Amino acid sequence: MKINLGPVTRLEGHLSVITTVEDNRIIDARCQGEMFRGFEAILKDRDPLDAQQITQRICGVCPYAHAIASCYAQEQAYGLTPPPNGRILQNLIQGANHLYDYLLHFYQLAALDFVDVTAVLEYRGADAELLKVKSWLRAELDSGRPSAAAPFLPRLPGSYIREADTSITLLKHYLEALGVQQKANQASALFGGRFPHATAIFPGGCTRAVTVDLIVQYQALIQETRDFIRDKYLPDLLAVARAFPEYWKIGASKAAHLSFGLLPRGPAQDAGRLFGPGFLKDGKVTPVDYTQITEEVRYAKYSSPSGLPVKDGQLQPAPGKPEAYSWIKAPRYNGQVVEVGPAARVLVEFYSRGNPAITSLVESLTGKLDVDPASLDSVLGRHLCRAISATVIADFLMAESERLVPGQPTIAELHIPAEAEGYGATEASRGALLHYIRLKNYRIDKYECVVPTTWNASPRDDQGRPGAMEAALIGTKVADQTAQLEAGRIVRSFDPCLACAIH
Repeated sequence: MKINLGPVTRLEGHLSVITTVEDNRIIDARCQGEMFRGFEAILKDRDPLDAQQITQRICGVCPYAHAIASCYAQEQAYGLTPPPNGRILQNLIQGANHLYDYLLHFYQLAALDFVDVTAVLEYRGADAELLKVKSWLRAELDSGRPSAAAPFLPRLPGSYIREADTSITLLKHYLEALGVQQKANQASALFGGRFPHATAIFPGGCTRAVTVDLIVQYQALIQETRDFIRDKYLPDLLAVARAFPEYWKIGASKAAHLSFGLLPRGPAQDAGRLFGPGFLKDGKVTPVDYTQITEEVRYAKYSSPSGLPVKDGQLQPAPGKPEAYSWIKAPRYNGQVVEVGPAARVLVEFYSRGNPAITSLVESLTGKLDVDPASLDSVLGRHLCRAISATVIADFLMAESERLVPGQPTIAELHIPAEAEGYGATEASRGALLHYIRLKNYRIDKYECVVPTTWNASPRDDQGRPGAMEAALIGTKVADQTAQLEAGRIVRSFDPCLACAIH
């Protein structure tokens, strides 16, 4: 029996998932990106300094990652290294955006897959916000017509957290998280100029001057965010993990893992990063080679040649193409299917042993939950790795902000060559992000983006192999063949962003 789960809600963009179910088990899955946008075509022949602005419009959730990747690509093309302040400011802007995104994903997008929202009907406390939710939910249920547009309703049939106190605590923190996310965004905007779509991120650094007042404001906002992460987000995640231990064994992509590295520790991009880059397969991490990335399109709605390397990428839409079922391409690394994202980022760093703080957190938290690091390739593993990332990044941002020197330059002098090319690689919150730029006669001759959800939600490749998200769905046992709450939990553990994937 084929079931269309689309449109899949509580994610960014338009995603449809078609599953084939036999005896309550998913035996096939097809992830469909349902729109075409064409940003690479938009950038053709434009001034290269338009790129870090235009590419931010790919996504309103993670625009800073696109700005950073574009700046990295341009810096390589121009032979440009920012002054120390410039790179630190880029890090502070991007890092705060990661914190916002992790909290948004856990509380507003994923938690409602696990929390029993009806537990608030039994709430007897005095919290004003929870009482508002209680009153609203009771009115919705009594009407007999719960609104599908409401954030908590309707619920899919399935198992949820049984302890009412735990559910009420999570709902309370759901509401609190909205304010904390705002603080993280304010921290980004202090140096970025605005959120979303920063105006101050620029090749060679940042156009914002550094002052003591801005540093103090930034630190205060990040400190509040860090306190929430440690005191509420991490304990809430552990509570969900203990309530659903079976999800350590559900949703494995069974793929290799790829990370491009996040937050350089110095002005040079190759100075080492908080999360190091690497390709992880069978417990071994090897360096990343961008020339090994290709984009296959047998099942994608493009008539351009399949298997082209990034620098030769083409964009020829073919909406009526036979067999094609998605507007997402199928990137492959050295011909292999990979998963990108928080689990990949943490696992690459863990097996590299390059960051003691990450190693310690992985060992400590997996120990508390009585699982091994290999279990991070799972629904709960992806959630836990976001919390690990948030904890490490928040600490880094506080230390990084101390390294700013007021009054010192924040941007390098810029000279754009007539012809040049460059790769810019970073980690968006959802995973490995690559931008490639090539100039000819001082204009953009070629621009190509390979985006996290393009990797994870890719259709079959030329050999018929499913992408990471499709593979994670296949083999899953579902209690209700029509609703498939389990499939929703798997999909949202990847935090797919279709606006990015079909850019």
